[in-house]
Amino acid sequence: MAQRPKLNDFLEDLKERNPNQPEFVQAVREVAEDVEALIAENPEYHHQQILRRMSEPDRVISFRICWENDDGDICVQRGYRVQNNNAIGPYKGGLRFHPSVTESVLKFLAFEQTFKNSLTGLPMGGGKGGADFNPKGRSEREIMRFCQSFMTELYRHVGADIDVPAGDIGVGSREIGFMFGQYKRITNRFTGVLTGKGLEYGGSLIRPEATGYGAVYFLRSMLDTQGRDLDGLDVVISGSGNVATHAAEKATDLGARVVAMSDSKGFIHDPDGVDAEKIGWIKEHKGRRGGEIADYADEFSGARFHKGKKPWGVKCDIAMPCATQNELSGDDARTLLDNGCIAVAEGANMPTERDGVKAFKEARILYAPGKAANAGGVAVSGLEMSQNSERRSWDKDQVQGLLVDIMRDIHQRCRDDGTDGKGDYCDYVRGANVAGFRKVADAMLAYGVV
Repeated sequence: MAQRPKLNDFLEDLKERNPNQPEFVQAVREVAEDVEALIAENPEYHHQQILRRMSEPDRVISFRICWENDDGDICVQRGYRVQNNNAIGPYKGGLRFHPSVTESVLKFLAFEQTFKNSLTGLPMGGGKGGADFNPKGRSEREIMRFCQSFMTELYRHVGADIDVPAGDIGVGSREIGFMFGQYKRITNRFTGVLTGKGLEYGGSLIRPEATGYGAVYFLRSMLDTQGRDLDGLDVVISGSGNVATHAAEKATDLGARVVAMSDSKGFIHDPDGVDAEKIGWIKEHKGRRGGEIADYADEFSGARFHKGKKPWGVKCDIAMPCATQNELSGDDARTLLDNGCIAVAEGANMPTERDGVKAFKEARILYAPGKAANAGGVAVSGLEMSQNSERRSWDKDQVQGLLVDIMRDIHQRCRDDGTDGKGDYCDYVRGANVAGFRKVADAMLAYGVV
């Protein structure tokens, strides 16, 4: 407990240096509390101010994006790239196009990404970027013009050995294609500057599925420690985008029954289970037609849509928040626990509020934080970078096998640093934070004060 005043001083200083950035402060606090004891055991970490240096991004780049809509009006958005830490490799992290994008959100995501990438075992640093642009309701030509304008500003800050962005909320293969084309036009270089590319121009098999699949693989590893598997378990998933649908797909493949999914308008409850055919319908309806999850209830008998509500009141064995940050509150967590939930695996980044995390830990259930459970996406992005460097493509089985191995290794790293002295409970949050922190910290020490 001797270190607690130092931790409090650090957090107060963090708030003062980052006013009105609650998401970023929340992310740093969660890591700081878990690595406090590790820093106390390693005076060099404290002497070299490693945690403070990690929580101060290498640089935050902001820029204006001007583009013309289909009516001929000039629109102005704000774009960012947060390059948090490149101690173990080039900055790596997605681009998010959504009205909720702020500097605070991107700093928290870049900070989390630093530890997530460290956990994969691949040489990737942490970064994140995006813009307050909403692609929903925009024509394809408007999205193309915006992406081209965005890359016209971003291109000077990225590169295959500098910073390799990928997709995130609002940025899929279409947007990646537009941005890659603009980068190639400006620089006259065909390099792996972006991941999540189409297979025709350097993308990797399994990349679209990787985050959702990886979260389920991590969940399977957790259950295996208790002699259980997914067969026959009921799963509630928030979201209905890329991560959520592929998590549902893999959970179903392994014998689970997905009973609820959601979007920003509400959730659907399907007691019969969202099977492979229904998941395919959601992918087509939401991903390609831009529809809403509410329409699912009209398409499939027995399902009900609950407008304006979250799915956490549906009784389940497994919960997988796969939508966005802070979507699962303390009350939601307690409702899940009261209904018999035995495991939570986060497909989104920091989707559980601080009070909810505390509830899950106190209940000693299996709880996998996003920086560990959803690392499959960036892991396969790292494999895409390797394929680009080799100028070749690996087959599906090879990439799939590597993803399974990486998620198993991440799970083991979390257990190595998260299991208590008795060995009967693993704090996966602490395990992920300590394991991710240690690797980056040791690399920073090796470089001296830079």
